[in-house]
Amino acid sequence: MQVTVLMEDTCGNPECKYEHGLSLYIETEGYRILADAGASEQSLDNARILGIDLSKVDFAVLSHGHYDHSGGLPAFRRVNQDAVIYMQRSALDDYYHGERYIGIDKQIGRLPMIELLSGNRKINNDISIFTGMTGQKFCPGSNHGLSRRVDGKDEQDEFAHEQCLVIHGDKKLLVSGCAHNGILNILDRYEELYGGVPDVVISGFHMMQRSGYTAEEQEVILKTAEELDKSGAIFYTGHCTGQQAIDLMRPIMGEKLVQIHCGMKINL
Repeated sequence: MQVTVLMEDTCGNPECKYEHGLSLYIETEGYRILADAGASEQSLDNARILGIDLSKVDFAVLSHGHYDHSGGLPAFRRVNQDAVIYMQRSALDDYYHGERYIGIDKQIGRLPMIELLSGNRKINNDISIFTGMTGQKFCPGSNHGLSRRVDGKDEQDEFAHEQCLVIHGDKKLLVSGCAHNGILNILDRYEELYGGVPDVVISGFHMMQRSGYTAEEQEVILKTAEELDKSGAIFYTGHCTGQQAIDLMRPIMGEKLVQIHCGMKINL
């Protein structure tokens, strides 16, 4: 299994474009998968630069209903009319950061071959999608400014629209976009559904904050790192985790924490 980072916030290949967003191309023995599509068509530009033919993708998965993970989907549909795109039905709702709309382009919900889910989906014996994270262990504090607008009124986004991709091959892989529900709660949900811990996790941790961290917020990051280190999994992270959070976690997690960059290839 190989994972190629088509889009991420930081440059890992000088030939690739990079922007705030996430997109992963995953190739298994039997499937080609697009996990998120970045904020724009630049994810597809990078795929061409890296020699990846997205017209051969079997299916796509949208981790949650934010623009920086979904913006490339209309362009993806233009090059691939056959792949099913799986997303939670609630990903089509209206999401805001303050007064700024951060939800998906409404045309995405009208694309052909969209499959709107209302919970978990088993794709085959080795590949599945899960949601239903309910734990509250060390949820990202940066969630507090994110809302769902219903009938003109804003309410705290509880991230029921977030879903995770699981691939069980030679290695057990868990892919999450931003882990808005908290990476530890996602791991708890994985254990509940599949037992044990995945070998590899690729996910943002949504710890990035432009204003820096309070002592309490730093403590949460450090305790999260301690729990992740004890899990035994290898964590590939970037995008919304933030460089400061990664720098705080790395002394605790060592080689179990790997920072991803645009154009990077991960062999599993």
